[in-house]
Amino acid sequence: MKKKERFGQAHKEALISLGLYGVFFAWWYGAAYGLGSGDPSSYTYIWGMPSWFFYSCIVGYVVISFLVWAVVRFFFKEIPLDEPSKEEGSEL
Repeated sequence: MKKKERFGQAHKEALISLGLYGVFFAWWYGAAYGLGSGDPSSYTYIWGMPSWFFYSCIVGYVVISFLVWAVVRFFFKEIPLDEPSKEEGSEL
């Protein structure tokens, strides 16, 4: 793989990673502050946890873990980090 191709792939992977982080932050922020902005006496509970916490921290973690697995599995490529020597097989 040429140097330009490696840097292009690394750039693409970095942008995808930042996008995933943005999705996770939006999910967390929306669930935590959207559901948790009311009066605490009016909260609904799921498995003994406030719904805002359950959806932002528990469900969000599971969803983002699956998304990260899928992105790494289908979009990331294994690339060599070292330069191949021009004289493969020659001893110094």
